[in-house]
Amino acid sequence: MYLLLVIVVYIIFAKKFVKWHKWKEYYPTVQFYIICNLLYNFLFYQHTLWKYKAVTVDWLNHTLIEIAFTFFIVPVVLMIYLEYFPKERLRGLLYVLIWVAYFSGIEYLFEAKGLFVYENGWNAWWSVLFNIITFTVVRIHYKNALAAFLVSAPIIAVLLLFFHPALHDLK
Repeated sequence: MYLLLVIVVYIIFAKKFVKWHKWKEYYPTVQFYIICNLLYNFLFYQHTLWKYKAVTVDWLNHTLIEIAFTFFIVPVVLMIYLEYFPKERLRGLLYVLIWVAYFSGIEYLFEAKGLFVYENGWNAWWSVLFNIITFTVVRIHYKNALAAFLVSAPIIAVLLLFFHPALHDLK
């Protein structure tokens, strides 16, 4: 089961790379990401841009995989990402691009295995752009939460405009 393997890998990453004595410092930004992610999944339950698909057991669905991703993997990823973010601007840009490449590469592998499915006009290139935006906004939020909210609002509006049905079509 891929999900269990991924969770075990991130538990190892958490043990090795996360400085747990600093978790409260990262908590607001982790919470920001989790809230945004769950809000997206709630509002657009019937019209997602991508979904997770299990191939090993029938009972494992997108919702359960998303919960595991949101509450086990994302906190570890964000704490590692924020902890080791370089102070120099150019190195920071390179650091963001490395994380984007890492996440995009994992997504590519999962998509190739049939574990990740694009829907409603979304594709790998949109995911790369989305990963750039996500990692940038996460860093902005860590430094200045209000700025992250102000930056996020127009991005959300553009995504809604391009990819989602009218709000009255939601259940």
